[in-house]
Amino acid sequence: MDLSSIHLSASELYELIGVVGGLGVTGTLGVLFVRRARAVRRRQIEESEDVPAPALPRGDERAAKPARPRPEPEPARPRDTAAPARAPAAAPARAPEPRPAPAVPPPEAEPRSAQVIPFPAPAPAPEPEPAPAPKKKEASALAPGLARTRSGFVARLGAIFSGRKQIDPAVVDEIEKVLLTADIGVKTSQKLLEEIRSSLSRSELKDPDAVWAFLRQRSTEMLSLPAPPVDFDAAKPFVLLVIGVNGSGKTTTIGKLAAKLAADGKKVMMAAGDTFRAAAAEQLEVWAGRTGAAIVRGKEGVDPSSVIFDGIKKAATEGYDVAIADTAGRLHTKTDLMQELQKVRRVVGKAAAGAPHETWLVIDSTSGQNAIAQAQIFTEAMSVSGIVLTKLDGTAKGGVILGIADQLKIPVRYVGVGEKLEDLRPFDPAEFVEALFAPLEN
Repeated sequence: MDLSSIHLSASELYELIGVVGGLGVTGTLGVLFVRRARAVRRRQIEESEDVPAPALPRGDERAAKPARPRPEPEPARPRDTAAPARAPAAAPARAPEPRPAPAVPPPEAEPRSAQVIPFPAPAPAPEPEPAPAPKKKEASALAPGLARTRSGFVARLGAIFSGRKQIDPAVVDEIEKVLLTADIGVKTSQKLLEEIRSSLSRSELKDPDAVWAFLRQRSTEMLSLPAPPVDFDAAKPFVLLVIGVNGSGKTTTIGKLAAKLAADGKKVMMAAGDTFRAAAAEQLEVWAGRTGAAIVRGKEGVDPSSVIFDGIKKAATEGYDVAIADTAGRLHTKTDLMQELQKVRRVVGKAAAGAPHETWLVIDSTSGQNAIAQAQIFTEAMSVSGIVLTKLDGTAKGGVILGIADQLKIPVRYVGVGEKLEDLRPFDPAEFVEALFAPLEN
């Protein structure tokens, strides 16, 4: 570039000299300011190394850590250690092993001791263990309902044995009279007497306690028939056919049983198959309302089989767990009733494969020995798989249960010992005999 070709006026030359001079002065001042700032910063760093850092609150520890040198038990005062400490400060600050600062240990120690203290306190808890008497409780719950039966043949037997140290042959005759008049039935009474004579030795036969214990044991054995418990989950729907004469308590038994099943979480369908008795369907409908069960009913006088068929079909299609069918119960001496029940059974089998899964005969225990005759006729016409004995709380003829179990070999499934819902109780032979004979032990 040829500088000789540049012509500047005097004013332009002065401006150029001013700009060049300004740049030089600014640069010089900038250099001086930078040097001064560095010197001040160096002095501040050196002074901060001599003064111990103040204890910071917990939340500020993170902000303070990167600026501080490596923590040591005692801060080094000599100035010559400051320079080496400055260089490694960036690296060790990222991964120091002793993470908690010197001021942190005391607060951590407190919560640890607070956790340890509560543990020994709840030691004296495992003391209450005595609860081996639930059976007695159940037996005592049955006892009030069996009060009249106890006041019958059991009390009379107890009166024979009480106050005697020995039994003579005349006393055995008295036992025979009590058993024969106790509605147990002639066959069962004679069987018990023969077993007493043949099973007990002469010395035992003279001992009232031995005879009494034998009667209790044989009663339990007669009632303990080999029958598996009812499994309501064996089929869906599980079909239960309930039969029995009018007035035996069929409808009430169905209602109470439906309430128990509903309490166990099962959906229950009732089929009002007793279309001949006035208000039978209405009574069952009341129970359906109480228990939340569904009900299928027909008009009065309609064919019972068709109502039961519709009920089981509806239970199957709508996913019900149990279907309970009520049936007509005119006098058992009429052959047309037995033929009608047989027809119901055939129709139930068409409505659901393998149904009915259980057929229960409901018997009124107040009918005494007539109950055994009823049971015999019903079991000849139908395949009865279980018996429900009702109204035990209102009769002294409860001994009929021994005759039915002994002669028909059909297990008793439930007993009714009162009006309340819980008074329809699953039958337990040992529990029943315990409640029946217990007061005579005292």
